[in-house]
Amino acid sequence: MTTKTQDRPLFPFDNTFAREMEGFYVAARTAPARSPRLVAFNRELAEELGLDADALDSDVGARIFGGAELPDGATPIAQAYAGHQFGHFVPQLGDGRALLLGEVVDRNGRRRDVQLKGSGPTHFSRGGDGLAALGPVLREYLVGEAMHALGVPTTRALAATLTGELVQRDTVLPGAVLTRVAASHLRVGTFQFFMARGDVERVRKLADHAIARHFPELVGADDRYLRLLEGVRDRQAALVAKWMQIGFVHGVMNTDNTSISGETIDYGPCAFMDRHDPATVFSSIDRNGRYAYGNQPYVAAWNLSRFAETLLPLVDDDRERAIARATESVEAFAPAFAEAWIAGARRKLGLATERDDDVELTNGFLAALLSGSADHTLGFRRLAEAVLGDEQPLRDEFEDATALDAWLPTWRARIAAESRDPATVADELRLANPIYVPRNHRVEAALDAAVERADLAPFRELLAVVVRPFEERPEAKGFERPGPKDAEPYVTFCGT
Repeated sequence: MTTKTQDRPLFPFDNTFAREMEGFYVAARTAPARSPRLVAFNRELAEELGLDADALDSDVGARIFGGAELPDGATPIAQAYAGHQFGHFVPQLGDGRALLLGEVVDRNGRRRDVQLKGSGPTHFSRGGDGLAALGPVLREYLVGEAMHALGVPTTRALAATLTGELVQRDTVLPGAVLTRVAASHLRVGTFQFFMARGDVERVRKLADHAIARHFPELVGADDRYLRLLEGVRDRQAALVAKWMQIGFVHGVMNTDNTSISGETIDYGPCAFMDRHDPATVFSSIDRNGRYAYGNQPYVAAWNLSRFAETLLPLVDDDRERAIARATESVEAFAPAFAEAWIAGARRKLGLATERDDDVELTNGFLAALLSGSADHTLGFRRLAEAVLGDEQPLRDEFEDATALDAWLPTWRARIAAESRDPATVADELRLANPIYVPRNHRVEAALDAAVERADLAPFRELLAVVVRPFEERPEAKGFERPGPKDAEPYVTFCGT
C-alpha cells in the first residue's frame, strides 16, 4: 500500500541509486508492523527536507516510519557492501536490517537518502531477524542529533517508531524502527564488495556515481578517481578531527562504517569520554583497543588505504604506478588530519592566531587532563572562566592540578599576546566548547526508562538538552556533569 496526501506525495522521491545502479542492491520489503506508534519525530529535519511535517507527525507518518505502509514513489532496496570488521575482511555484509526507501532533494538542493533501519530481514540478513529494539533506536536518534548540534557531519534521525512487535535478544524487548537520513549510504565497504569479486567495471560505475553525488566538481575531470580518493581522505580527516575534539569514541570504525560522504554513520557501541584518556574503549568486543579514542586517526588512515586498494585499477593501468600514486595520496591523510585537528584545537583554547608551538600548547593541556583525571568536556569548557581570571572552576575539575598549574602561565601568556578583550575570548570559548554532551549515565537512564517502563520523558528531556550543547541554562542544571566516579566502567554493545 502506498500513501500520499491528496495529489502531493508525502515524499517527493527521485531515486537515482535504484534507477541507475541495478546490480548494486536487492529489492526488499518491510516486515508488517502490528500497531506502529511514533515516539520521536524530527520536525526541524522534516521541514529541511521539504516534507509536510504536519502530515507526517500523525498516524499516517507512524505507519510509514514503522514500515507498515510505503509512501508513494518509494523503491525499497537493501544495498550490498562488504567490509573489514576489526581488521578481518568479510566479503558480504550488506543492509541486513535496513531498507533505503529513496532519495529526496532538500530545500538547499542536497540529495538525501531516507532509510528505515530495523524494518525486517533482507537478502543480506545472514540469518538475523532484521529487526531493531527500542533502546538502540533511541540511542542513535539521541547521539546523532547531538552530533549534528555539535557541528559534526552525521546521519540524522527523522523518526523513531514503536512497531507494536516484540524482538528477541537476550530478553524480549519492544521493537522499533529508526528512520535515518544521510547524504548517502555509500561506504568504503560498498567498493570492497565489488572489488572482492574482481568486478572492476562495477567499481568504476560506483565511483562515477559517488563522484556525481558527492564531488560533482570532479565529473569528467582527468585523474577523477585519484581525486575521489583525496576528497574522501580530506573529509574523513576533518570528521575524525571533530570526533577527537569533542571526546567522541565511535567504537566500531569498520570499513563498512566509513562513509564516502564524510558523515558519521552507525551509532552502535559509541559514547563520549568523561575522564580524558586516549586509551578509552567502550565496546564490549573491542578487547584489544583497536578502536580506542586515541587510535581513531590511525584507523581512519587504515580504512582509507583499503578504499585506495579498490580504486587502483581506475587510478592507472600500470599497477605499480597506481600503487605509488594512491600511496602518496593516502600518506597525505596524516598532515590533513593534523591541520584539521590543530585548527579545532586553537578554537577550543581561545586562540585567534597561529603559532608553531600551538601543537605543543595543546598537547600540554591534554597531558594535564590525563594526569589530573579531568573531564574532557568540562576541562575545555572551564577555560572560559579561566580567561576571565577565575581559574577555580577549571581547577575543580582536576583531581590533581599539578600539571595544569604548570601549563596555565604559558596559555595565559599566549592569550595575552593576542591583545584581545578577555570577554570576547570567553564568548568564543563557550561557542567552541560544549557544556552538554550525551553523558553515558544519562543516556542509559533515559533508555532504561523508555524500554523498561515505557517512560519517554527522560529521553525527551535529555534530547532537549543535547541539541543545544553550547548554551548553559538553569533547566539543564546537572546535565553537564559526568557520571559517578565509583560507577562500573561503561560498556556498550554492537547491534540492535
